[in-house]
Amino acid sequence: MSPQDIESKFALYERLKKGTTTVGVVCRDGIVLATDRRVTSGLYVAHKRGRKLFILDDNKAATIAGLVADAQMIMDYLRSHINMLKLANRGPVSTKSVATLASNILFSSRYFPYIVQFIVAGVDESGPKIYVLDWFGTLTEEKFVSTGSGSPYAVGVLEATLKRNPSVSEALPVIAKAVKSAIERDPGSGEGIDVMILTKEGIKELTDEEISRLLQQ
Repeated sequence: MSPQDIESKFALYERLKKGTTTVGVVCRDGIVLATDRRVTSGLYVAHKRGRKLFILDDNKAATIAGLVADAQMIMDYLRSHINMLKLANRGPVSTKSVATLASNILFSSRYFPYIVQFIVAGVDESGPKIYVLDWFGTLTEEKFVSTGSGSPYAVGVLEATLKRNPSVSEALPVIAKAVKSAIERDPGSGEGIDVMILTKEGIKELTDEEISRLLQQ
């Protein structure tokens, strides 16, 4: 792929830059993921109920930020590959393996990169884990993280109010308020909040009523 082709894709990304806010926090007894719902195309709000939380397995999920088509394709690939690995290994797949697979996909396309950023989270035998990936495949493990255009506002709330090694119940209102803070200040984020809890028992997604109660705490 020529340098001109790479430059043209980055130029397209800048013209149609996506806005979003995603948050992930590792807790003592699980993981909480949260996102806003607004999907933008430049200054245009393309969708008001965009899905930015993706279930990958029984107790693994991911958030997406960036170009939606790129992200959705990779999420579909990860889900199908996880199912094949479970059949081949006759057992569960670790969160680190899923994150490494996503990293390899992104790194192999570094000359014509997918314009995405992921939070890959899961609970396995090693406990709750969160990994964040950028569009070149850089992979880091984090205790809490935020991605997207609203991330500076969300991280500010997390750093100021989140307890060290919190429980899920302690983290939930902080995370909801972190995304709400980004929605109030970032024009690329909005239209409500989605929240997902990952534990050894499985995945639970909160209703709008439950999220509203969290914001009132």
